[in-house]
Amino acid sequence: MVHSSDPKALSSGSLAKVTGVSPDTIRHYERIGVLPGASRTESGYRRYPSSAVERVLVVQRALRIGFTLAELAEILKARDAGGAPCRRVYHLAQEKLKGITADIESLKRTERYLKKVLADWEQRTQIAGPGQKSHLLYSLSEAAMKSGAPANQLRRNRRT
Repeated sequence: MVHSSDPKALSSGSLAKVTGVSPDTIRHYERIGVLPGASRTESGYRRYPSSAVERVLVVQRALRIGFTLAELAEILKARDAGGAPCRRVYHLAQEKLKGITADIESLKRTERYLKKVLADWEQRTQIAGPGQKSHLLYSLSEAAMKSGAPANQLRRNRRT
């Protein structure tokens, strides 16, 4: 059992509170290697060095721009081992930007499609009398065929 001599060391709860994540997230980060293993108190409680605050914040920022926890674990383990994974980080960030650009284009296509669908639906609801069905959802198949795009192309792709 490793004991902490750092007077500024934080419990997982304190680290979580300071960084705005849950204690479960802190423990998960340690388990997958995003955070180095914590020292332990005599009673077995985790104690993280004060530098863990910045580490968690860096992870949170990187997640916001599309890095995955697996990528971050790999990069941070390499860094902790004395490596300089900067080129890897740069290339991954380039890929994230390409993905975001593709997502934006996909969203623009979906926006154009939805505007056409709404214009059609407006006409359908005006033609239909009160209490009459306009078959709006069923008209989506017809609208997709008119647009010439496969239905799955109009859907935004999720990246993991």
